[in-house]
Amino acid sequence: MTPSAVVRPGRPEEVPVVLGLWRAAGSVPGVSDDPVSLERLLETSADALLVAEADGRIVGTIIAAWDGWRANFYRLAVLPSARRRGIALQLVNEAERRLAAKGARRLSAIVMSEHDPAVALWLAAGYTHDTRVGRYVRTLP
Repeated sequence: MTPSAVVRPGRPEEVPVVLGLWRAAGSVPGVSDDPVSLERLLETSADALLVAEADGRIVGTIIAAWDGWRANFYRLAVLPSARRRGIALQLVNEAERRLAAKGARRLSAIVMSEHDPAVALWLAAGYTHDTRVGRYVRTLP
């Protein structure tokens, strides 16, 4: 498939656009979906947020986090009007390439299990559901 977007690192001035994209894409809101948290991500890991740009606007995102030991994906989102063009897989492929270059060997995606299109996308990208692992969370005040 011919790339339909340019994937590049997100920039601090794009934080409001990214947060709006997550809302428009129907991402389940999280406690860190705010300007301060996203700006902190960019300060501590400037290349973790990747955006897909098409026709002069941001149409997709993925967070590709690497802590030196494990790699995780968060917030893969594509605007509804830009879906079914391969942009999500393009984001995943570029994120994988960047993480592999840093030394990552195992990649994990945090996916809402009841969101069938997201599950289907990750399966299509070659990921498997690891039923041995559960996610335990706690929100700090």
